[in-house]
Amino acid sequence: MSVTIPFGATSTAAEVVAGADLTGRRAVVTGGASGLGVETARALASANAEVTLAVRDVAAGERVAAAIGARVSRLDLADRASIAEFVAGWTGPLDILVGNAGVMATPELRTPEGWELQFATNHLGHFALATGLHGALASAAGGARVVSVSSVGHVNADVDFADIHFHRRPYDRWVAYGQSKTANILFAVEAAKRWRADGIAVNALNPGRITGTALSRHVGDIAAAPASFDPGSPDVSWKNAEQGAATSVLLAASPLVEGVTGQYFEDCQVAVEHRPGVRRGVAAYALDPDRAARLWSDSLAVIAG
Repeated sequence: MSVTIPFGATSTAAEVVAGADLTGRRAVVTGGASGLGVETARALASANAEVTLAVRDVAAGERVAAAIGARVSRLDLADRASIAEFVAGWTGPLDILVGNAGVMATPELRTPEGWELQFATNHLGHFALATGLHGALASAAGGARVVSVSSVGHVNADVDFADIHFHRRPYDRWVAYGQSKTANILFAVEAAKRWRADGIAVNALNPGRITGTALSRHVGDIAAAPASFDPGSPDVSWKNAEQGAATSVLLAASPLVEGVTGQYFEDCQVAVEHRPGVRRGVAAYALDPDRAARLWSDSLAVIAG
């Protein structure tokens, strides 16, 4: 990227979107009923986008929607029928898709298909949603943007193509989370290549370590015990939800990143290469085009099965 982005780790979603006019643009934010999703949706709505909150808890979504001026539609990313219903119910173009929803460090749980829940929710669900909405994204006037919310946790695990769903290896909730977040980045890499000609930009991001969201419900108060959650990472500071949503909003709405695609961002900047022992940057395997192509092919086969 040749342009300088004047935002960083402490920037907020409101600061990033200030001055933007998204009138006439339609956006979907998954997980828009809590945490980063609320702040992402709030920022987009404040710039006059027509925002749909795609949520499991419709009642919670309706409370948020009433407060920020958005719409609500039910979506359970671990349920193929729910995703198909959402896709079938969408009409017209879609300008912005933010894959924000996710689960982290769950106990060993599986979908009815036998898929490990974190991979199924964080990657396969969003993959099915994005590919299902491809036609709507491609029809957006002026191009569309897809934002894939990953995590620095991706540095903990590559995708184990031989045993993604832990049928043979012992289940480790952090390894499972890590590979699902690596998959979020690999999706962006391959989608950017496949969809460039359709005018669709696809990027992934690390929102940072966020306090006070429901994502940590399976591990307790991670802010109170960072050593157990994120050992050896005193170099990374905590953010609130407004700061955590800033990079998502940058990629979804800012003219500063017009034409940028297939990248991984953190703190509103393109991430540097990950170095061992530092909880920052992007792992080389997460940007590998061969792995991205394989994941795409395998994911298509799985969701079609």
